[in-house]
Amino acid sequence: MAETFPVKLKVRPTSGGETVNPEAKYWRSFKVPKDIETVPTKSFLYPISSVSFSPVAPHDFAVTHSATVTVFSGKDLNPRSTLSDFSDSAASVAYRCDGKLLAVGNLTGTIHVFDAKSRSHLRRLKSHAAAARHVSYPRATDKFHLFSGGDDSVVKYWDVATETCLFDLLGHKDYVRCGDASPVSDEMFLSGSYDHKVKLWDVRVPKSGSIMDLNHGKPVESVIYLPSGGMIASAGGNEVKIWDLIGGGRLLHSMESHNKTITSLCMGRVSSGVADEDRILSVSLDGYLKVFNYSKFKVTYSMRFPHPLLSVGLSPDCSIRAIGTSKGNLYIGRRKVKLETNDTGGHTDWGALEEEPQGKMVLRPTYFRYFQRGQNQKPYERDFLIKRSKKVKLAEYDKLLNKFRHKEAFVAALNRKNPDIVVAVMEELVTRKKLLKCVSNLDENELGSLLSFLQKYSTRPRYASLLMNLANKVIELRVEDIRCTDDLKVHVRNLKRDIEEELKIQRSLLEIQGMVSPILKLAAKR
Repeated sequence: MAETFPVKLKVRPTSGGETVNPEAKYWRSFKVPKDIETVPTKSFLYPISSVSFSPVAPHDFAVTHSATVTVFSGKDLNPRSTLSDFSDSAASVAYRCDGKLLAVGNLTGTIHVFDAKSRSHLRRLKSHAAAARHVSYPRATDKFHLFSGGDDSVVKYWDVATETCLFDLLGHKDYVRCGDASPVSDEMFLSGSYDHKVKLWDVRVPKSGSIMDLNHGKPVESVIYLPSGGMIASAGGNEVKIWDLIGGGRLLHSMESHNKTITSLCMGRVSSGVADEDRILSVSLDGYLKVFNYSKFKVTYSMRFPHPLLSVGLSPDCSIRAIGTSKGNLYIGRRKVKLETNDTGGHTDWGALEEEPQGKMVLRPTYFRYFQRGQNQKPYERDFLIKRSKKVKLAEYDKLLNKFRHKEAFVAALNRKNPDIVVAVMEELVTRKKLLKCVSNLDENELGSLLSFLQKYSTRPRYASLLMNLANKVIELRVEDIRCTDDLKVHVRNLKRDIEEELKIQRSLLEIQGMVSPILKLAAKR
């Protein structure tokens, strides 16, 4: 006996359909897990000016808002502790390389050092004449120093243990608002200022001033090292610029993807299946998060948020993302990370031996009981599963089509009022060359249902190619019946009106396209 299959709609592009690439899926996967009883948005009363992640797992993170620093747990994404021993608003926060200390700069110019676990206030570093807008620890092994930048235009290098400023690094002529420590050397770091300059410092030669000056062209809001340590990215205005330090400070690329001032940058990583690729994440006052592939110099993903964005941070393992806004909203998301095994390859392999649960015997193919397992026995990872073919459930119109009762199948599909089903049945009848015969045999009520369906869905791009041709054929075949019935005349008038409105819209869109196309061509040449 021949096997029967249900009628399905032919694959065709949907109107306004968006093709989701693997990278978009990756960045959209940052969500709050269902097993965590929290909401993805943490609301505070004041703008969130800074986000910093601990370099040590589980990667707790701290955010600054007003005169408070809130520390969130990297395990459950809930607030773990609060630091509020400040006389003015906190502007910047940073973890030490071992995650044990937390440094906070505030608007009085004082830098506070806390124990990240016990919240003990350990040190107060006072030397800035104005607000301490940025503070950073060295990244590699140095646990005794940090550097800071402030609105007094001075970059300072501190000995934390003795609370003394070792060097005042002069050279900026305006507010110092950002900086970053080198990933390859504890003695080198960057600073960015509102004087449009990015300066590279080396504390081994403090008296010679900065060892490299880069002109961004606009007030610098954020600057970061790229993972290699030989390139940096600076943000100012609506531009992100990539610089080659090894090549003498050569400008590699300038990107203008935001409409308003970019407020913060951070590094992210995308797993491509073969190797991990680094990305630059930027947030702006226009409410957009942009992901930039600096190896190909193009934006690979963007996401819109309802409020202006001030800060962004990603955990070192790229499993947690935190974004702060000017309205006090903190958007937190976590991505599922596959656990790695301790095999020699460092990854899960089909040939790897499974770890046997303690106290329970694992059945193997060499045991007789292995072949006596019941239906409730769960399969092992290496088992080859043979599944029973599921019984195909046929709808009423499918059963009628199998019996070659074409008109009844057509009417049954119309009564379902599902456009995908109706169009699928129409396409099947076209294949069998029975559609026009079915239309000719419809009674008055059934013809009214068909005209009502054509009026509703003929102008939709997904179905237009079939339904517009069918509408012409229906009017041509049943013109006498339509003339004799007022209800059918109303359906035809409504169909004509909807088609005329759709044509007007299409003409307007073509006019807009003609006006926008030259502008886009000029923008592409810039």
